[in-house]
Amino acid sequence: MLSGHNLRLIIISLVMTMTSVPVKAQSYMENLSRGLIAVKTANGYFLSWRLLGHEDYETAFNVYKGSQKLNSQPITNATCYEDKSGGTGEYSVRAVVNGIELKANKVELTMDNNYIEISLQNASGYTAGDASCGDLDGDGIYEIVLKEEKNPQDNAHDGVTGEPKLSAYKLDGTLLWKIDLGVNIREGAHYTQFMVYDLDGDGIAEIACKTAPGTKDGTGSFLKTGPAAAADHSRSYRNSTSGRIMDGPEYYTIFSGKDGSELVTVDYKPNRSGNWGDNYGNRSDRFLAAVAYLDGVRPSVITCRGYYTPRTTLWALDWRDGKLTERWFFDSDKGYTQYAGQGNHSLAVGDVDQDGKDEIVYGACCIDDNGKGLWNSGQGHGDAGHLCDIDPERPGLEYWSIHENKNGTAGRFGYTLLDAKTGELLWGGAEMQDVMRGVAADLTAAHAGMECWGGTPDLRSCKNKSAGQTPSSANFLCWWDGDLLRELLDGNKVSKYGGGALLTANGCSSINGTKSTPVLSADLFGDWREEVIFSCNGKLRIFTTTIPTNHKLYTLMHDRQYRLAIAWQNVAYNQPPHPGFFLGDGMKMPPEKPNIIYYNDPIVGTVAPKMHTPLKKHHSSLITAFSNQVITVPNSVAGTQTVVTVYSLSGKVLRYSTLTKSKFNLQADFALPFGTYLVKMVQK
Repeated sequence: MLSGHNLRLIIISLVMTMTSVPVKAQSYMENLSRGLIAVKTANGYFLSWRLLGHEDYETAFNVYKGSQKLNSQPITNATCYEDKSGGTGEYSVRAVVNGIELKANKVELTMDNNYIEISLQNASGYTAGDASCGDLDGDGIYEIVLKEEKNPQDNAHDGVTGEPKLSAYKLDGTLLWKIDLGVNIREGAHYTQFMVYDLDGDGIAEIACKTAPGTKDGTGSFLKTGPAAAADHSRSYRNSTSGRIMDGPEYYTIFSGKDGSELVTVDYKPNRSGNWGDNYGNRSDRFLAAVAYLDGVRPSVITCRGYYTPRTTLWALDWRDGKLTERWFFDSDKGYTQYAGQGNHSLAVGDVDQDGKDEIVYGACCIDDNGKGLWNSGQGHGDAGHLCDIDPERPGLEYWSIHENKNGTAGRFGYTLLDAKTGELLWGGAEMQDVMRGVAADLTAAHAGMECWGGTPDLRSCKNKSAGQTPSSANFLCWWDGDLLRELLDGNKVSKYGGGALLTANGCSSINGTKSTPVLSADLFGDWREEVIFSCNGKLRIFTTTIPTNHKLYTLMHDRQYRLAIAWQNVAYNQPPHPGFFLGDGMKMPPEKPNIIYYNDPIVGTVAPKMHTPLKKHHSSLITAFSNQVITVPNSVAGTQTVVTVYSLSGKVLRYSTLTKSKFNLQADFALPFGTYLVKMVQK
């Protein structure tokens, strides 16, 4: 901070947008809390907390019980601790940076078991379905948004369903609001894909999904903006026999995460009219959705209709400054006919071409950040896909997918590993076969990189070599124990490959029928390992690990690709999340620091002790790159002034001013365009 009456100096390199400087733009991410939990165990308490993405990897931690420090030396190799000391007192942790202990972060969850329980307030006959998470009140702690259904149906089958609900719960069980999507939205895995994400940067996550006449927001009011203002909310467009909805208006709505209120409603694009390949809504009502950083800096929401032949569409929208605007619209009917029929029952989002911007891997094809087709492998539709650095010896990401080749098309495989940048086939197998399940994960340290299975003769290494017996399941995954290998998550169990169960959630069940998926699996709190949510007789149970680890990693929720995977996890045939880097045995250590920044996060600089101190001695702490609009906080002593000089990279003085205000903005206060600058602040 800048303080005192001596001359103090700070220099900051400000990268406001992508310029000739060879750095990628920083992405706006959630301002998460420390996430400290204390779980009662047989020997005391297990404590676990986050290493946040904006922190240096060298950040150490001290653990306190009341005023007593429990560790003799700052903890540097993990973000967990076992307290066997007995006694009482509230737990807290303090980050230690350059030997200086920072403010205390208090415990957020104290648990008598390895789970917390949320009692659901659902209507009669409704049960827990898919869930997502987001910070709905700006406190840095995640809330849960749960889809509740009564009689969900697959698109291929007739059947009258209930009216799907979206309910928001705090981790202490408080019900915040409930959205009723109404009679004109059919229940089922392929219909309601709801995105929970902070789309506009106000610190509160929004909820985005398809709506219709009859939808009520979280305040209990019918939709009333845009086309919904003229809607007949009493009318049902549902066929009383088949349960299908083949007529009537279709909307897309952004809801406030704070109270569930409607923020904006627009007509859905495209509507169900036209040629989708059948006349009963099977293909036209196949929806997917995602959130992606299409500009590399701020999130956009994508809603998708169709992935079979003859049509595939993706609609990208920005919710910013109170306005919902179209970024682009991809339509296979407009020059991309070969992309139809290539989509999966799921999708994945990541920066596959390493330009700092996200692409949408739609199955056997990929859509670029600009809404144009990037590649099409031609391998056809499938049920599952996994985007990650599967082979860390190759540059970039790979994509493992399985395919339904029911017609036995020559040259099409049942499973493929593709180069995610180009769609190039690296290897594949089960030609002209229909493969139903497939997964990729690092299960064994005997082989470099991740292993792949699903339709394969056995477990395969990323180089397509035999890596052991086929795992007992091909479903979900979870980082649970103390090593870097991933565990198998299937039904209500977490198991070690080649070993036994590490967690059996007795009395709990998975969801989505034979898919046997969790309600949600994500790094919700504590260290980098994942929590798992199961349904439990009208309740949710959120399980967390109490196994110690000596591996220190950043919270996975500050890895952009992983966080986006949590947003799309609820889509259609749910898939487990993967980060944008290889996390497994032999991974690069220390891990790369996430390239993120918080919304409205002020920059507080480290100041040279004296004016004459050579700058080179402080270079690493004084020069920082930021790729966004910057607010700088000098934190002056009352009555002092801050002299601000802005230079070009060549050293030319562009602006000079003496300020007494506590904050300044390079654009608003100095009328500077986005660019790269050096800023000198001297306090008098």
